[in-house]
Amino acid sequence: MSARSARGEGGFDLVHLKSGQRSVRCRTHGETMHVGTGPSTEAAELHIRQQRIVERAQAHAGGPFVIWDVGLGPAGNALTALDALRGVAAPVEIHSFEIDTAVLEFALQHAEALGYMAGWEPALERLLAEGVAQPLPHVRWELHRGDYLTQLHNAPPPAAIFHDPYSPARNPGMWSLEVFRAARERVAEGDCLLTNYTRSTAVRVTLSLAGWCVGFGVATGDKDQTTIAASRLDLLERPLGRDWLRRVRASTNAAPFRDGHYAPGPISDADFAALQALPQFG
Repeated sequence: MSARSARGEGGFDLVHLKSGQRSVRCRTHGETMHVGTGPSTEAAELHIRQQRIVERAQAHAGGPFVIWDVGLGPAGNALTALDALRGVAAPVEIHSFEIDTAVLEFALQHAEALGYMAGWEPALERLLAEGVAQPLPHVRWELHRGDYLTQLHNAPPPAAIFHDPYSPARNPGMWSLEVFRAARERVAEGDCLLTNYTRSTAVRVTLSLAGWCVGFGVATGDKDQTTIAASRLDLLERPLGRDWLRRVRASTNAAPFRDGHYAPGPISDADFAALQALPQFG
């Protein structure tokens, strides 16, 4: 995971990745953030380029292009988006969701070592202090502190979601049917893409049953694929097909996440029937 680490305060360590970049490790959860390639590289591959954020923001009409940054963490995803959006004239809103900003506060103390925060320190300090910042003339950045299921109703419907909480094993509540369904309902009839770093069959089943169309995501770091979801099937380049259903049926870890519980197991007959009946697999 890392070549070496510097012991930090508040349950976090500064770690050196094999890629040469530095990142933050949470000792409580035992997980290193953006472990594969580092914060800026992973964010660019997984979220920014895959979602075509710059092109879609430029072409967006009818108000600001809204990005939900779910799991602000040390702000790697949001800051990489800001770097990409420098040359975009269209209005953009970034809504970051975080239940505990301790990791961002730790990262900000080590901004020079991390590198990717360079130049954004004033915006980060204002975001933490006031909950709102204007990092670029055309970009408004708002922080929503607290439980995601409660806070998501305080943000406008998204066109893009960066879904990046701790892993399903460590934080199953953020990967549940209830969470993905609530986000899908906020999107309503709008066009939206959701990207995340896992290729978990259980997560893909959960997203599908929550009303998302689901596809194969790009490779990043050590992962040969990730997961992308969309509000419409035609927004996906590589949607999951009926051959994937056979893998779901044979999997010993395909049960959807419900009620914040992590209980690996095969999918039930009822859930599999509901999955088969979705238009994506019809």
